Amino acid sequence: NYQGAIAGAAHELSGEVSCGGQDHFYLECHIALAVPSEDDDMMVYSSTQHPTEVQHGVAHVLGVPIHDVTVEVRRMGGAFGGKESQAAIIAAAAALLAWKARRPVKFCLRRDDDMIITGKRHDFEFKYDVGFDEAGRIAGLDIVMAMRSGNVADLSPGVLIRALCHGDNCYYLPNVRFRGFPCKTNTVSNTAFRGFGGPQGMLVIETVIEHIARQLGKHPDDVRTVNYYGVGGDDRNVTPYGQTVTDNIIGELTESLARKAEYEVRKLAVDDFNAANRTLKKGIAMMPVKFGISFNAPHLNQAGALVHVYTDGSVHLNHGGTEMGQGLFTKVAQVVATVFQIDLDNIKISSTRTDKVPNTSPTAASAGSDLNGMAAFNAAETVKARMAAVAAGCFDVTEAEIEFRRNRVYAGNDSMSFAELAEKSWESRVSLSATGFYKTPEIHWDSETLTGNPFYYFTYGACIAEVAIDTLTGESRVLRADILQDCGDSLNPSVDHGQIEGAFVQGMGWLTSEELVWDDKGRLLTHGPSTYKIPGSRDVPPEFNIHMLEDAPNRFPTIFRSKAVGEPPLMLALSVWLALRDAVARLADGKLMPDLNAPATPEAILMAVDDIRQRAAGAETGC
Repeated sequence: NYQGAIAGAAHELSGEVSCGGQDHFYLECHIALAVPSEDDDMMVYSSTQHPTEVQHGVAHVLGVPIHDVTVEVRRMGGAFGGKESQAAIIAAAAALLAWKARRPVKFCLRRDDDMIITGKRHDFEFKYDVGFDEAGRIAGLDIVMAMRSGNVADLSPGVLIRALCHGDNCYYLPNVRFRGFPCKTNTVSNTAFRGFGGPQGMLVIETVIEHIARQLGKHPDDVRTVNYYGVGGDDRNVTPYGQTVTDNIIGELTESLARKAEYEVRKLAVDDFNAANRTLKKGIAMMPVKFGISFNAPHLNQAGALVHVYTDGSVHLNHGGTEMGQGLFTKVAQVVATVFQIDLDNIKISSTRTDKVPNTSPTAASAGSDLNGMAAFNAAETVKARMAAVAAGCFDVTEAEIEFRRNRVYAGNDSMSFAELAEKSWESRVSLSATGFYKTPEIHWDSETLTGNPFYYFTYGACIAEVAIDTLTGESRVLRADILQDCGDSLNPSVDHGQIEGAFVQGMGWLTSEELVWDDKGRLLTHGPSTYKIPGSRDVPPEFNIHMLEDAPNRFPTIFRSKAVGEPPLMLALSVWLALRDAVARLADGKLMPDLNAPATPEAILMAVDDIRQRAAGAETGC
């Protein structure tokens, strides 16, 4: 009963906020090469996150069975969601021309054309009405989300559902109504982008938290704390869509980060700076994140893999995931190397191909390592068990006594090399090849009622950002960022560290400098680096401290108890936007809610500064 809860609360307020879209700006634009071959087959080399969708799209356009089309992806020069569904358009065009000409055809977009033609991150507009008590604890909440879908649906329904499912972020909302409206517009069809609606959903609830704090004269962190899942009772742990949060660590994680970053001391230092400076103002804010891992569409939570062991002990690995610079191939190869206890150099991963591992899911939703890692693990374990049986026969022991260790296979004090065992297994006519399959357990989703357990687990993180603004020009700088990210037992800390850095800076761009401008006819005006500004090297915080939560294995049996890391850190960049809002609010001693949407460009900051000064002056004079 959200209406009754809002009406019956000690305090009530309402407001609006909006966030812009974002271009993927991958280094490699969309490209495909289609090569016709015998028997009317079509070989397609595509820069895509979803080879199976490209395969289906090309087959549909050519009017042939799916098995007549093979799609191969060696790697992509970046993707970020932009090559999940829309790569099929480019590949299908190349394939159709190749089909007609009976010649290979390569189709590559220039940067301008790529930005004009392809979809972006969805921009959102929000309205909210909230009731709360003296402590800032939310009693009832009503949020309306409207998103620019573009001229066709594409992946907009899925993006909207994930936005709705992340409108709670880390907070228990006892009485809530979320409504979402995908709006058809005269612009290009928007599509997937890192976070897939999650960042937008979190932006609005963080705005609500901040608004409550300003209304009550409290610090936003105090309002966050009283609303965290699990605070105030064990029954305060159910999401608006009905999933129980069983792995909640956000309270301990934010406390740990506050200590590491000397948060309380720095808040006082920011106060002192602002008291001494009229033109420059600093802001500081913490952003907690709870992000659900799994596709919202349950059928996509599956993966396959293929493992061959050759007689010299080398291993060939293929799986359904695609490599776009996120380190997926490295992680999956590490999984297989760990199973066989051999050096990583002995494993070769070949291109992702639809004729090796069919019916793949897109490499998206931060689930690439979870799904493909487990599928590869299952395939490798199958081959390992067969080899162990051969070794047991050679050493005249039980299979339980066989141990794989450091490129060798042991039975007590006796041993042979892994390569020798591979040769003996082949001589014994034992198959050294196996497929592996994995489907995420314990998830279900009712697409009609939007309820269920859509996520296998949640990953957590927090960031403290400190910024400065020039109130005369609207220019801003991120001075420092401190991140603590929950990666479980990381498969590769170096890879994960890079993902955290990149996601955070990409999120900074979305929230500060990257502005999409459309004319009245739906044409994009900012379609090149001269008018569309992604972060540069000098925009990276000069003090950038990244920590991964230690001794925190995933409570769910994922691959080696690791956690996904591709998307969650992007939402930590909301700390920068919140800190910029805090800096603007300091012009009214933190008592007024700043009118600053995202992206917080210099123009937007300057207008927000002028607005809050006028409102503060009006409050003083009573006008």
